[in-house]
Amino acid sequence: MTDLEGELRRAVRGDVGFDVTSRALTTMDASNYRRVPLGVVAPRDADDVAAVLEVCRTRGVPVVARGGGTSIAGQATGVGVVLDFTRHLNRLVALDPVERTAVVQPGLVLDRLQDAAAPHGLRFGPDPATHSRCTLGGMIGNNSCGSHSVAWGTTADQVRELDVVTARGQRLRLGQGWAGAPDGLRSLVEDEPARLRTGFPELPRRISGYALDALLPEKGADVARSFCGSEGTLGVLTEAVVDLVEAPRARALAVLGYADEAAAAEAAAGLLPFGPLTVEGMAADLVPSAAGLPRGGAWLFVETGGESEGEARARAETIARAADAVDSLVVTEDAGQRALWRIREDASGTATRMPDGSEAWPGWEDCAVPPARLGAYLRDFRALLSAHGLRGTPYGHFGDGCIHVRIDFDLLTEAGIGRFRRFSEELADLVAAHGGSLSGEHGDGQARAELLPKMYGEELVALFERAKGVWDPDDLLNPGMLVRPAPLDSGLRFSALPREPVDVAFGYPGDGGDFSAAVRRCVGVAKCRTTTATGPAVMCPSYRATGEEQHSTRGRARLLHEMLAGELVTDGWRSQEVREALDLCLSCKGCRSDCPVEVDMATYKAEFLHHHYEGRRRPAAHYSMGRLPVWLRWASRTRTAALINALTSVKPLATVAKRLAGITPQRDIPRLARRTFSDWWRGRGPTEVGGSPASGRDGRDVGKGDLVVLWPDTFTEHLSPSVGRAAVRVLEAAGLRVVLPPTLRMRGRPVGDARSRSALRLLTARRGRVCCGLTYVSTGQLDHARVVMRRTLDLMEPVLETDAPVVVLEPSCAAALRTDLPELLHDDPRAARLAARVLTFAEALERHAPDWRPPHLDRPAVGQTHCHQHAVLGDTADRRLREAAGLTGALSGGCCGLAGNFGFEKGHFEVSRACAEEQLLPSVRQAPTDAAVLADGFSCRTQVEQLTGVRARHLAEVLAEGLPDD
Repeated sequence: MTDLEGELRRAVRGDVGFDVTSRALTTMDASNYRRVPLGVVAPRDADDVAAVLEVCRTRGVPVVARGGGTSIAGQATGVGVVLDFTRHLNRLVALDPVERTAVVQPGLVLDRLQDAAAPHGLRFGPDPATHSRCTLGGMIGNNSCGSHSVAWGTTADQVRELDVVTARGQRLRLGQGWAGAPDGLRSLVEDEPARLRTGFPELPRRISGYALDALLPEKGADVARSFCGSEGTLGVLTEAVVDLVEAPRARALAVLGYADEAAAAEAAAGLLPFGPLTVEGMAADLVPSAAGLPRGGAWLFVETGGESEGEARARAETIARAADAVDSLVVTEDAGQRALWRIREDASGTATRMPDGSEAWPGWEDCAVPPARLGAYLRDFRALLSAHGLRGTPYGHFGDGCIHVRIDFDLLTEAGIGRFRRFSEELADLVAAHGGSLSGEHGDGQARAELLPKMYGEELVALFERAKGVWDPDDLLNPGMLVRPAPLDSGLRFSALPREPVDVAFGYPGDGGDFSAAVRRCVGVAKCRTTTATGPAVMCPSYRATGEEQHSTRGRARLLHEMLAGELVTDGWRSQEVREALDLCLSCKGCRSDCPVEVDMATYKAEFLHHHYEGRRRPAAHYSMGRLPVWLRWASRTRTAALINALTSVKPLATVAKRLAGITPQRDIPRLARRTFSDWWRGRGPTEVGGSPASGRDGRDVGKGDLVVLWPDTFTEHLSPSVGRAAVRVLEAAGLRVVLPPTLRMRGRPVGDARSRSALRLLTARRGRVCCGLTYVSTGQLDHARVVMRRTLDLMEPVLETDAPVVVLEPSCAAALRTDLPELLHDDPRAARLAARVLTFAEALERHAPDWRPPHLDRPAVGQTHCHQHAVLGDTADRRLREAAGLTGALSGGCCGLAGNFGFEKGHFEVSRACAEEQLLPSVRQAPTDAAVLADGFSCRTQVEQLTGVRARHLAEVLAEGLPDD
């Protein structure tokens, strides 16, 4: 392998990676299969591709071309050299709006082509659900389709010419009239015209096998079209000329409700004469909430186009009237349509979990039958599932007769794998009996190629083998796919994982406590690989900043998978490769909500760091910032905040301090508050649960409403007590009675109503401060975190015996209490009880002071929703509160990039700044002069101030300013 690596490095100008990380990132695609490659090459041009093929052919090493790695049939994995086109060969070479064509390189992401075509009123017709990360090369290799195929067909329908390099180094320009055909291909076709005319089923979604019928004279002898869907087995694509279609000026979406999926399927074909752009179907099983959808147990998403909104709506309403649906909804607003389409697009990930949380897998992801037979096929399909004791929820392109489904196969045991094979064989027979195609979109790969004789017969499959021999006589390109296939039940990616549960700290409640199952959540759909954040989305900021797969959620999950497998990553929790990949994870928790399968990389990172540094010296930042509550409390007790501020304002001293603390030199050390929030509180009112609810020591009325416990988080307490003071003022203005958590930890049970105290117990009580443990968790100091959390639960016992909510002002602390606390202390029932009490500032006002009206501020607001709030807490109450206060405008999505300790750590500054520059900082710079710059998180406020000089504020501060003076 060393000789091969050296020879490739000498032969190509692109990147050559034979290291553990490069190989681990490409062992899997989005299928059930896993293969460990020898190395990865990212070619810069067609010359590099030819050079790789020359070196590998000489050495007999297979070559696999890979796009976005979202293939579901296993064809983007291989044991030889993987070609990664996404790094360099990813450009839009030209776009001709007059001819309506584009020249693209294979690594170009579809959405980038759509963005470039949109200003000309054009688009590329096919649009798979993975449009934000799939590449044109992958789409051509699979002959991808997408939801608009009823209007604009498959990728093959949009291809004019293809530049390819054959395994033996020939450079061909494929097109119609036999253009670019390799020697022997024409004679093969001319020898078998009858078989090619009668051997292929007529249906819109026939993707299986080689499209040799496209070479018939009556079809223009189109070599480029016949190459589409060949899955990288015939040649390597280096450039393509594709057609663009005119995009409708306006669109409307009719959502039609039906009793069940069979009823929806039977109705779909009848809608095609109306000329819709889409006829998509899905059942209630895949919808987390049917809110916003019409009544029914299944739905068709039928999109229409027009020159105007009125014309598009009229067409949608015509379809709705003709559809014989249980209920219907027509939407023309862009935001409403996007929200509905997101439900459909996320189904590819949502379907990987059954309603009870158990796993489901691809393998029979996209069979297609004639649309008129879809209802009958679905009934037979359901019966076959039941016969094998399996479950799955079909959805997909009902108008084209193409069904996606994930099935709860047991791919971990020998018996389960045997059932997987038997079901696959019987389903292939069923699809063929309905005149269908084993693949209607994602290709055959390893998942279905073995069963192609059931669809085409042995003789036509033998013809496929002859065609492969014409193009690739050495069987160099993606061997084991389409012809001479590997068995469909071999090379399953789960076979390498440990069978016994791994000893871990977190409880992983959604995965039965099994860390391997948690890592298996990532199925490779790669929503984390999007290059721009849209709307409120957060995931995955570090990937968008670096563009490197290892810094995506999927890349990190792949490395963790290989760590558990132990074949490539051999040093387990001590792995440097995994540590480096996780190093740029901001622990933003965006994947917890934005990933369709809710991968929680922040938790996995904390788990890994816990084991990685167990018994070892940690980075300085873990001691300085990971144990920040300790140092801040020490400064408070010794009353040295002013001295520390003075010392850190001296540049040489600050430089030394930052170097010792592992803080990047580009950062300023935040100033400590000279008076903590608790000090202020003690001077004006009750100190904890059990104090007088009637009035504060300053004599002011604190209301007679509900009692709320305000959490004095570390950041509010020591760094921004103005937020706490403002929150108290607003909460009391709303009529709520505000108290702080107890600071005395009693020995034994509380007395009576949890408010009374005996003198003896007061003498033996231990003083302490509540803490969510966030900084310990984010740095993987989980033993410390557990100690801190248990101490907090001891302190909070009197609160837990009341019905008072716990109001947390810092979103990251609220998220830690809601999720990290019960998942880390899964053996302590008090943890779940406290987690259930946690409310954000806005939630507390909405639930406990519903009749209160905030001051009307009548000004624009900019800023960013905290990533933890987006991912864990939700911001619906905040949006309503801002609206009620007359704060107009939506906050941006993404992540501020500071993310607690992350942006302060040495080596992270550039990524941290890049994350902020994506949405947050531009919104602040472009804000009107009277705009309120909102950021509820201390990290977000710090990032804004240090990078723009603008002071951002918590929503409580802005509202408090608008209250009348006392």
